[in-house]
Amino acid sequence: MRKVRLFIYAVLLIAGISGVGLCATYDVVIRSGRIYNGSGGASYVADVAIKDDRIEAIGTLEPDANLVIDARGLAVAPGFINMLSWATESLIEDGRSQSDIRQGVTLEVMGEGSSMGPLNETMKRDTAQSQGDIKFSVEWTTLGEYLDCLARKGVSTNVASFVGAATVRVYALGYEDRKPTPQELDLMRKLVAQAMQEGAMGVSSALIYSPGVYADTDELIALAQVAGEYGGLYISHLRSEGNDLLAALDELIATARKANVAAEVYHMKVAGQANWPKLDAMIGKIEQARAEGLHVTADMYTYTAGATGLDAAMPPWVQAGGHEAWVERLRDPAVRHRVVKEMTTPTNEWENLFLLAGKAENVLLVEFKNEKLKPLTGKTLAEVAKIRGKSPAETAIDLVIEDDSRVGTVYFLMSEENVKKQLKLPWVSFCSDAGSLACEGTFLKSNVHPRAYGNFARLLGNYVRQEKVITLAEAIKRLTSLPAENLKLDRRGRLEKGYYADVVVFDPETIIDHAMFEKPHQYGTGVKHVFVNGTQVLKDGEHTGATPGRVVRGPGYGKQIQKSQK
Repeated sequence: MRKVRLFIYAVLLIAGISGVGLCATYDVVIRSGRIYNGSGGASYVADVAIKDDRIEAIGTLEPDANLVIDARGLAVAPGFINMLSWATESLIEDGRSQSDIRQGVTLEVMGEGSSMGPLNETMKRDTAQSQGDIKFSVEWTTLGEYLDCLARKGVSTNVASFVGAATVRVYALGYEDRKPTPQELDLMRKLVAQAMQEGAMGVSSALIYSPGVYADTDELIALAQVAGEYGGLYISHLRSEGNDLLAALDELIATARKANVAAEVYHMKVAGQANWPKLDAMIGKIEQARAEGLHVTADMYTYTAGATGLDAAMPPWVQAGGHEAWVERLRDPAVRHRVVKEMTTPTNEWENLFLLAGKAENVLLVEFKNEKLKPLTGKTLAEVAKIRGKSPAETAIDLVIEDDSRVGTVYFLMSEENVKKQLKLPWVSFCSDAGSLACEGTFLKSNVHPRAYGNFARLLGNYVRQEKVITLAEAIKRLTSLPAENLKLDRRGRLEKGYYADVVVFDPETIIDHAMFEKPHQYGTGVKHVFVNGTQVLKDGEHTGATPGRVVRGPGYGKQIQKSQK
């Protein structure tokens, strides 16, 4: 029988109709690729068969499939997991997730500090009013409803999210700089529990931004405890990545210990040249916590610059009450004078990216919503300040007022030596900390950090192949099974029989990033084929238009835990 099938297959190949099966055993067979199964172990050459949405077999297989892909000379791996994605709005605009799919990403994990739910009516209104280039209607209330909305609309990647600690805080008490009352904290905990039951991966915080910065450690512990009861993760943008880094890390570790929850550091870094030597102490603290039995991990992106807004250059007190209150205060000459002074005075009291960048030449302006300001896109704060004849601090204040936004900003903060040192850590996974975009349409109205287009290709092309910082097998493990295990995902993150067929086929000899700070809208290359839930989304490097992405839910999905409601 095997010989008959092989004969039929040979005839079909000669006829040029290899993609047509005769009652085929499999939907897809990826033949003779080098398998990196996500374990970090030795690679081997084998075939991978897909049936429906699962991996059906791995080994030496008959080419008995509706689609046969020749993967000789190529790497075959589980789809990559983006541990910090800002595709929350970009996937509403364009569900194809082009910039990440073309790098092999099959799961976008969203929700750094804030999330797309739960929302009350005021939050819905604010979301509608604060939109930039991407316009959308808010058709959901809870986080689960948002994720379901994306899947119904059609997305090429799978999607997941944390519930933001700042989001439940705003829901309960708005943007005020104060402790929640016991009743408000109880509501916040119930909102976290609801999100966990809807499938959130855990609870997240971003502790340099308003209103997340207003939360004290006890508040974070109370919310993290709920996530932990549902098996979820506490994940945080630390209260400081610069001057007060080590104390901020202590806070995360203390939260993990007291809440009895696994914890992760978002986009691990040491910001500001004077702080770069602190990395060894940071690593030591994490490894000591791990040795004590705490599950503490981190993720990172592969660049020496971060990207956020000009809000990260101004003190938290001026932002209390929300965006409108912030802008209104900045119009007051006395407030403006105080803000300029605090922006230019070193401190450990708040995270000042304006000073951590070292100079205004290291502050790149990339995103405006005011059409009159868009010609400034791609200029440094120093250049704009010179054009306007004002100091960089005054110019930053003016731009926030004129654009009526935080103004998208890239800050050059980290050292290349530290990036490479972090890459070698076995408990570090990877993230883009960016949207998933396309080199067309609305996305071209603004610039972005090149990590949106190149983070994962840069890891595999530059740091694995060219600089040999880590091996390919290790990199793939930390793109796949490590984050999947940290998130407790069901049958994702490995190439194994019965696992969901999220598969990437790429050329390890050519994969590379092309996006640059001055010209970021350029796709990475070298990824040949991508399958999401068994459906081909990338074929010979080009998007097929398929949108088979699903909501991937966390370990608390559907559970009812009464004590978290107290």
